[in-house]
Amino acid sequence: MAGHLVRNGHDVTVWNRTTSKAEPLKELGARVAGSLEELGAACEAVFICVNRSEDVEECLDDLTQNARPGTLLVDHSTIAPAAAQRFHKTLNERGFRFVDAPITGGSMGALKGQLTIFCGGDAADIEGAMPYLQSYAKRAERVGGPGAGQMMKMANQIAVGGALLALCECLSFAKKASLDPVQTRDMIGGGAAGSWAFENYGPKILAKDWTPGFSVKNQRKDFGYCRDAAKQVDAAIPCTDLVDSLLSQVPNEEWTTAALYDVMVRMGAGD
Repeated sequence: MAGHLVRNGHDVTVWNRTTSKAEPLKELGARVAGSLEELGAACEAVFICVNRSEDVEECLDDLTQNARPGTLLVDHSTIAPAAAQRFHKTLNERGFRFVDAPITGGSMGALKGQLTIFCGGDAADIEGAMPYLQSYAKRAERVGGPGAGQMMKMANQIAVGGALLALCECLSFAKKASLDPVQTRDMIGGGAAGSWAFENYGPKILAKDWTPGFSVKNQRKDFGYCRDAAKQVDAAIPCTDLVDSLLSQVPNEEWTTAALYDVMVRMGAGD
């Protein structure tokens, strides 16, 4: 994502906890900050992509130590909607602008500059972020006020979980029915049952390739946020709860979520 910003002519400064990961961007022409405090002081717009709500909070605390009032802070992480709403409030009170802008499209979407971005916050702040987002998004839109971007990402993750289970259940059934798994994936994936999961996770299942991709650990982290958000809006998400329970049986949480297929193969009709 940062590489797309550089290639599109933006003046980019980057920081990563692992310094070596910033080297390819330095070779493209980006500057590398020595700390988040230094990065915050140097940039008028800062884009964050980390893991959990508490990670975002820690980054924001450091970034805003030396940042100028009016700095635009855009968070691409998937975090709790309630945390995003809190960040909006506290940062606005301190004179900063904040947009919650979680992404979907996976690592390939990032590499190709074809991400979908769900933006929550003030319309003017999102409009200010758009010239940057357009460097690596196929679609970026405001979906509502503070926290709405994360709410939309929760809806996305709920759908992702259902599609993952459908794929793994389908192919595990086909295996036990002595059907050709390659033919099953090709024929069913090209019809009404086709999905992003069939297209992208199907080949990984056929190859028994459990390298992420998107890890079980991160998917289950997101499902925890989905449950909290569902309670907040009084919504039932039984499929998400089921997928989370099944993913807990994957022996290595660093594997891709497509490894759910092996869990389904081990299960019988009475389980």
